[in-house]
Amino acid sequence: MSGHDGTPSRPNRGPTAEDRRLLEAIRAGDPAAFDRFVERFGPMIWAFGLRMCGHREDAEDVFQEALVKVFTSLRQLENPAALRTWLWRVVANECRMSRRGPRDPSRQVGLDDLGARDDGAPYDPPDETAASPERQVLDRETRARVERAVRNLPPDYRIIVLLRDFEGLTTQEVAEVLGITQTNAKVRLHRARLALRRLLEQDDAARAGGAA
Repeated sequence: MSGHDGTPSRPNRGPTAEDRRLLEAIRAGDPAAFDRFVERFGPMIWAFGLRMCGHREDAEDVFQEALVKVFTSLRQLENPAALRTWLWRVVANECRMSRRGPRDPSRQVGLDDLGARDDGAPYDPPDETAASPERQVLDRETRARVERAVRNLPPDYRIIVLLRDFEGLTTQEVAEVLGITQTNAKVRLHRARLALRRLLEQDDAARAGGAA
C-alpha cells in the first residue's frame, strides 16, 4: 500500500481476514473501528487522489469527501468481499467530481491529439531492487517521467491507468469501479496505454531536442 509519498500501491486481491473483521466491527458500531479503517486505507485513498487530481488541495478534498461517504454508508455494505471494489468506486467518483485537473492544464492532451502506435503494452514499474545506485537513480527518474505523463492524460484515461496499472485491480474490478462493461474497460485501457506511450515518446523527443 502506498504512503503519503505517492509511491505506487499494490493492494491484496480480494478481502483479507482483517478487512472482514474491520467491516464487522464498523457494522457493530465499534467507535474505534473507523479510525482503524482510516489507518488501513487512508494512505491508499490519499495517494490515488493525489495522482488523479494532480495537486494536494484537491487530493485533500477527495480524501475528506471520500471518508465522509464511507463513514455514512459503510455500515450498509453487507458483503465483505465487495469492500475494496466499493471503496475504489467511492474514491473514483470523488476524483471525477474534483473541480480541477492537472496543475498545468496547458500540458493536458485531449483525446483527439493522441495518435499512437497500435502496439501498446502495460506500464511495467521499474525494479527498485536494482543493485547499483546509478540504476536506482535511473529507475526513480523513469518513474517520475511516467507519473508526469499519467497526470497529463485525459481524466478517463488517467483513472483507468491508475486503477489497473498502478493499483493492480483486475479488468473486472476496474469495470465494476467505473460502472462500465469489461469489454469497454479493455478498450479504454488499451487506448489509455497507447496515449501514455505517446506522451512518453513526446517527452523523449523533447529531451533529445533539448540536449542537442
